[in-house]
Amino acid sequence: MHGKHPTLEHETRLWAQGYRAVAGLDEAGRGAWAGPVCAGAVIFDPQATDWTDLAGVCDSKQLSAVQREAALKSIQNQALAWAAGWASAAEIDAVGIVPATRLAMRRALEQLSRRPDALLIDALRLSEIPLPQHSFPFADQLSLSVAAASIVAKVSRDHWMCEQAEAHYTGYGFGQHKGYGTRLHQEALATQGPCAIHRRTFAPIASYLHEQQEQATS
Repeated sequence: MHGKHPTLEHETRLWAQGYRAVAGLDEAGRGAWAGPVCAGAVIFDPQATDWTDLAGVCDSKQLSAVQREAALKSIQNQALAWAAGWASAAEIDAVGIVPATRLAMRRALEQLSRRPDALLIDALRLSEIPLPQHSFPFADQLSLSVAAASIVAKVSRDHWMCEQAEAHYTGYGFGQHKGYGTRLHQEALATQGPCAIHRRTFAPIASYLHEQQEQATS
């Protein structure tokens, strides 16, 4: 299952049932300590006959940053509609990471220029959205729409983290690690403490804040 190239098998099945705007959905940044969770949504054209442009599209985790940028351009050229949606670190802290991921996915769907009539989702269900939806593990490795959505989400989020690193939060290395828990990130936290886009409910940040509080009161 892993490492397989994604296909249009799931999309074709839905197209054959008469659905014309099948949206693939995936997220990026669920496990990061800082920054938003971002969702991508992509609708491909069931009438399209030439898919060679999308040969480089697969699960974003299997691609380098340069490959992802190239794949995103191909997706933007080929897709009927594509969009990104976000839930901030504060929203993640308020509602939890899984509800925040669903929120980001709903926002991505709302941003699409075409209204979807069916959904393919990596591992989650959006029970409040009244559309037929197929949710399955490793969807980003199996479905081309979901793989494309994973690239939209990842590239959009990486760009945002790089912008934040340059504009507001120098010294945390967000441009390098994008908010994930690397050694560089741990060292920056130890010297500078959490910043406004850190997720305060996530264990490493929460324990750091707890330590600070204990030191302040002792």
